[in-house]
Amino acid sequence: MIIMYRFLGIIMSLLWKLHLIQAVEPVKAMDSGISEAASRPTTSTGAEFGRLYTGQVDRNTEHIYSFNYTNRPSQVDAFRVFVSSFSNNLEYPVLFVVRQQKGVLSWQVPLIFRGLYQKSYPYQQVSRTLCPMELVEEVVPLEQFIFVDVASMAPFNVEYKLLVTRIKEFELHTGITFNFTATPSQPEYFLYKFPENVDSVIIKVVSKNSYPCSVVSVQDIVCPVYDLDHNVEFDGIYQSMAKKAAITIQRKDFPSGQFYVVFVIKPEDYTCGGSAPIAIQDKWNHTWNLQRVKDLQVTIVPSIKASVYVKAILLCLVIFLAFYLGALIVAFVQYIRTQRKSVDGTYSPDDGAGTVTASHPISTSTPEGSSYGAIDESSSSGGGRIPSPPAAIPRPRSYSDSSVEEESDFDTMPEIESDKNVIRTKAFLYVSDLSRKDRRIISKKYKIYLWNIITIAVFYALPVIQLVVTYQTVVNVTGNQDICYFNFLCAHPLGVLSAFNNILSNLGHVMLGFLFLLIVLRRDIQHRRSLENKNLYAMEYGIPKHFGLFYTMGVALTMEGVLSACYHVCPNYSNFQFDTSFMYMIAGLCMLKLYQTRHPDINASAYAAYASFAAVIFLAVLGVVFGKNNMWFWAIFTIIHVLGSLSLSTHIYYMGRFKIDFGIFRRIAMVLYTDCMQQCSWPMYMDRMVLLVVGNLVNWSFAVFGLVYRPRDFASYMLGIFICNLLLYLAFYIIMKLRSSEKIQPMPLLWIIATAVIWASALYFFFQNLSSWEETPAESREKNRECILMDFFDDHDIWHFLSAAAMFFSFLVLLTLDDDLDFVRRDQIPVF
Repeated sequence: MIIMYRFLGIIMSLLWKLHLIQAVEPVKAMDSGISEAASRPTTSTGAEFGRLYTGQVDRNTEHIYSFNYTNRPSQVDAFRVFVSSFSNNLEYPVLFVVRQQKGVLSWQVPLIFRGLYQKSYPYQQVSRTLCPMELVEEVVPLEQFIFVDVASMAPFNVEYKLLVTRIKEFELHTGITFNFTATPSQPEYFLYKFPENVDSVIIKVVSKNSYPCSVVSVQDIVCPVYDLDHNVEFDGIYQSMAKKAAITIQRKDFPSGQFYVVFVIKPEDYTCGGSAPIAIQDKWNHTWNLQRVKDLQVTIVPSIKASVYVKAILLCLVIFLAFYLGALIVAFVQYIRTQRKSVDGTYSPDDGAGTVTASHPISTSTPEGSSYGAIDESSSSGGGRIPSPPAAIPRPRSYSDSSVEEESDFDTMPEIESDKNVIRTKAFLYVSDLSRKDRRIISKKYKIYLWNIITIAVFYALPVIQLVVTYQTVVNVTGNQDICYFNFLCAHPLGVLSAFNNILSNLGHVMLGFLFLLIVLRRDIQHRRSLENKNLYAMEYGIPKHFGLFYTMGVALTMEGVLSACYHVCPNYSNFQFDTSFMYMIAGLCMLKLYQTRHPDINASAYAAYASFAAVIFLAVLGVVFGKNNMWFWAIFTIIHVLGSLSLSTHIYYMGRFKIDFGIFRRIAMVLYTDCMQQCSWPMYMDRMVLLVVGNLVNWSFAVFGLVYRPRDFASYMLGIFICNLLLYLAFYIIMKLRSSEKIQPMPLLWIIATAVIWASALYFFFQNLSSWEETPAESREKNRECILMDFFDDHDIWHFLSAAAMFFSFLVLLTLDDDLDFVRRDQIPVF
């Protein structure tokens, strides 16, 4: 038994020793590896600036170059390292590590950039600028060292070249142009210091060629400097560049009063609108980097001073307050004329006010509660003269003070269903035929337009403001200036806003919209007083006065200014509809108002009108998103456009008595068959037919143009359709007015001339495209231009000024165009 225990003890001892031996072997191997690495030949060479060094490295050899220089007080010393290696084996690159007092910079050669679809671009020649030492308040020179370590894990010798030079022109100066070249593997950056009394500068960069694509970045004086394609967007302010770039920098963003301007060339051009190469034919191509060389020219100039901001704001206020002054003068002159004629006991078309006396030209047979447009034929008189009064005292129609139900699609007169089909299909219609409904109900119907647009404006504007504030915050935090499509050569920041001038120029829409509301309010109050005084000229003569649509137009003009300003906080592809939605609505409202003037009973309801506007805006969004070279979309849109024009034309031609539903096209075909094929007869309403034929030809021309050319700017294309239809209808209205022996008074004539001149000038500036969110940010910047007014406003700002004035005068045309009919009986005012 004892022998057995001894035997087991010997076996356990042997196993324990074997375990210790296995545990010690890896440690010995590690020590052997460390000692072998420590024994690797490392050569340290004292090197000189401007001298080319060549050598070979492998896994057993490492070279260290030591450069020293004296850093003098208030002197910026910048150095550039050039390296190259033409090894054919990318698995074993040469590694370069540059060590300075407060930083380490490393890279490999070949330097590999990644592109789309995992494409790689190797560069055998690399040059980098070393981050300069921070300026210190030292009174004595300091000796500094730069160490460049060269190594490789290749099992064979790899040849390399090294050159370190001192940069002579590292600092950019105000107003002095500097030219240089850069490649993806050889980026550049320079130092700029703010001069005294300069708080803002503009960095302008130009190149003769669009490609290769590049990035311009502004970074703080901090090491490391991000100067490669994969990290240039990590810090600072940056924007892509094809031919032009411009960045406005404010001193408050750089407390040290200096910054670096970094220039990086991208390995591919898709960011700037170009296409990426399908494939690299020879991935060992040593001259690949030579194909991506870009010549650049940079100039830094002072931006405008704070006093220019004040002058620009004052200019805007003075210009548009002058409109208020002009309106006050016109109102005062009209008031004086009214008072004089009231004293003389005479009236004119400008008055529209007064009390009912025994000398009113309405027959005493006018029943109470009858239509406010129905006038006894026996007392008709021709022309625009005031008719001679009969001897009898008239009994004007009284209006009940009871509440009036909101407008519906049903007529409120019990007998009107029996005769309106007959009345509205007469060969010759007069305003009295289409103003048979109760005045208060019709007025309330048009007031719905106002309340609806106020509701739309509130619900539309609040999320818009929130969104653009978020956009501006993202731009300020990330520094990515490719998010917003500004005219960077004339973008003046203020506070958190990047382009305050584009926002300020929309002040005219807001101020003139409010002024138009005041003008309409004045007319509305005068008309209400006339009705309260039982003035039959206000009740039974002239075009029926309904101001709901005019109020709506004023609110729309104001909201156009607000939303246009919101859009210009950060204009881009995602928020373009902010700038155009109310433009569509203004054009549509103007056409509705023009039609309502002589068709008050059969104009579209507010709900139908706003539903149509919503459909138009929806189509505009679809066109921008899907309309680019999409044949199917353009085919569908053309069909909708043509069929919509036909159905609306039918509705207008038959004065609303041709029901619009799914059977409308069958009924149109029946009418064409009976009136054109079975028996060819002239149209009953020739004037309306001429307008509708011309209008359809214009709209079909737009449809064919869109289908054939498929314009990229679909939003402007849609707006052009609306504006052309509005101008066509206005021209037809004026021609028919003159043809009907009606007059255009001096004041409306002045507004027409002013409208035409200002619109022509405004459109000139509108077509001076300064940016385009339909292109890449770099391509858009190629259209940027300098400021043209006070070094503060650009062409698009002038468009804002002029378009606001043009729309204001256009509204005045619609408001005053029929003032000559204020003393003409409604049964003598033709409908067209």
